Order: sequence, then C-alpha cells, then structure tokens
Amino acid sequence: MALILTGTAGASTLDSSTGLAIATWTTGTRPSSPVAGQAGYNTTLSAFEIYNGSGWTSTNGVWTTATRPTTPPTGTIGYNTTTGQIEVYNASFNTWVNAGTSPSYNASYLVIAGGGGGGSGDGGGGGAGGYRSSVTGESSGGGASAESPLAVAVGTTYTITVGAGGAGGNISVVTGNGSNSVFGSITSIGGGGGGPSSNSTSNNGASGGSGGGGRYNGAAGAGTSGQGYAGFAGDTSVAGGGGGGAGAASTGRNGGNGVSSSITGSAVTRGGGGGAGTESGAAGTGGSGGGGAGGSSITGGGLGTAGTVNTGGGGGGQGWGPANNTSASGGSGIVIISVPTSRYSGTTTGSPTVTTSGSNTILTYTTSGTYTA
Repeated sequence: MALILTGTAGASTLDSSTGLAIATWTTGTRPSSPVAGQAGYNTTLSAFEIYNGSGWTSTNGVWTTATRPTTPPTGTIGYNTTTGQIEVYNASFNTWVNAGTSPSYNASYLVIAGGGGGGSGDGGGGGAGGYRSSVTGESSGGGASAESPLAVAVGTTYTITVGAGGAGGNISVVTGNGSNSVFGSITSIGGGGGGPSSNSTSNNGASGGSGGGGRYNGAAGAGTSGQGYAGFAGDTSVAGGGGGGAGAASTGRNGGNGVSSSITGSAVTRGGGGGAGTESGAAGTGGSGGGGAGGSSITGGGLGTAGTVNTGGGGGGQGWGPANNTSASGGSGIVIISVPTSRYSGTTTGSPTVTTSGSNTILTYTTSGTYTA
C-alpha cells in the first residue's frame, strides 16, 4: 500500500516496499510559493534542492562548468564533471569555490623596486628599479604588456616589501644595487648600480631591474626582461653612461625614461634611470620618473643627485672629485594595490595610504607591510 501526497508541483509517494519518491520539477516549474524546508528533485539540475526561505539550495547537483546553475543562492553545492571537484557557490563573491578552498578576487598592482646608486669618479648612473604592472592598457617595464592581476584568497595575508634605493659609492666603496620590492608572488628586481671608480673591482655598471651605466671605459649593466632596460657604456675618457629606465634604455649620458601609470586615478611617471657623472662637459640628466642627475667636474665634489624616493629612480653618477666623496643613492621603491571596494577587507599593516578611484580601493605602500584579503 502506498501513501500518495499530491500538489501543484507534483506528487511524493511513500511506499513500504519501494520507499519515498520525492516530488519533481524543473527550474522553470518550481513551486511558486514555497515554504522554508520544502524539498524536491530538480530535473534541470539533476539535483535535490531545498528552499531555505529566500532561495533554492541544491544539495547534490551534477553539472559541467558550462551548465552550472546561472543564479544560484549561496550554499548551492554540486559535483563539476569538468573539473572533477565538488564546488560551492558563494553569492557574495559571485563565484564557484572548490570545496575546502577560500574564495578569491583579483588585485591589480604596481610593484617598483629600489633604484641603483650612482657610480663614483666619472661614474655611471644607477639603473631604475624593476617595474611590474597589471594595470589594463598600461605596460610593465622593458616594454612588456601589462601582466595578469594577482588572485588573492579571502583571509590570506600577503607580504608587501618596499625595496630601498642602492647606496652610492666612492673610491673604496662599491656602488650598491637597489633592493627588491614584493607583493605576494610578484617580485620586482632592484636597479643595477652605476659603474664605480677604477679603484674598485670593475668599471662596469651592474645588472638589475634596469641596468646601471658604465663608468668611463666600463660596460653597461643589463636590465631584467619585462622589468626594465639596459644602461649605457661609459665614454673612453671623461664620462660614464646613463642608467637604464623602466621605459627606455639609456643612449648616452642621460638616464633612460620611466613609465606612466594611472593606477591611483592620476597619471604618475616612475622608474627613471640616473644620469652619468663627468669630468668635463655636461653631465647626464636623470630620466623622467625620478632619475637623479649626474655631477660634473670637481665642483662640489662633482656629486650627482639622488633618485626620487618611492619612484625607484636611479641615482646620479659622481663627477671626478675627492676620494672620500660618496655618489648619490637610488630612490626607494613603491607598491600600489587596487582592489574592488566591495571586496576590500580593511585589514593592513605598514600604514598604507588608502584612497578610492571609481569602484576600486587603492592601497599605496611607501614602507613595508601586509594586506589581508
């Protein structure tokens, strides 16, 4: 004997021999006025579903990535035959999440390393810090296309490291490269130091994010692919070569130019190479985007100017001067993150500057810290 319960959405049957046969419907013929706890089998989804008071929650759907439910409520769960994984829908993030993993969202970024220090004694200009960007329509350093945004997992803390500029050198101290800047898995390489005095181990500029210019008679340093350009070799007699920039190589005494970004909502150019120092004639100018100018002759020790802070600009090379005069340092780097305001957690360390641009929240780190997604 069977007990049959009927309704507008179909019938459920309870039989002592064959068990319970639950009511069935399609997505289009679901009950129009369901109550919380009402259950049935959805033949469209091939899944049991329960009305939770505000929407239908699937309990064991089976679908492919292409045939997932189009407007499911949070908590809808099913087996995806395309990926071979159980997945749950999170309506707050409008995404399907593999069971056991956290939802994620995309963070755009601009990560610039510290610029290299300028070389001493007719030294080369420092190379700009490595420049990496995921801003649509803009480029990374070295002429590379914008990279993919970084997918950040909700609840995960990401390390932010802002690289320091490389130290200048003198007759007994070799010029320093800039330090790397980091956002999670994204690392930008510090700029190469400019070629130092002949009393050092080499007249050559150092390789880095962008390469340092050579001291006179010295070769230029190479840039890093996708982050910056090479410096320029020094003259055969009285001047160094300019440091490479994020947007262009040096082609003489002047530093290479940087790259403009509007990640904050306003266009700012960063990542200029440092200008070369010289014993006579005009010293090199710094590249646009924070590159320091080179120094000329013995006047004032021929000191160049430092790269601008938080631009990754290379330091200017020193002209010929007293042995104990130290050449200019590179500018520190910067890390800028742009996330959808609807996803912004508000959890940071390192005191970033927080602004908004359109529908995004912008975090500008001038010192190291963290961001929890």
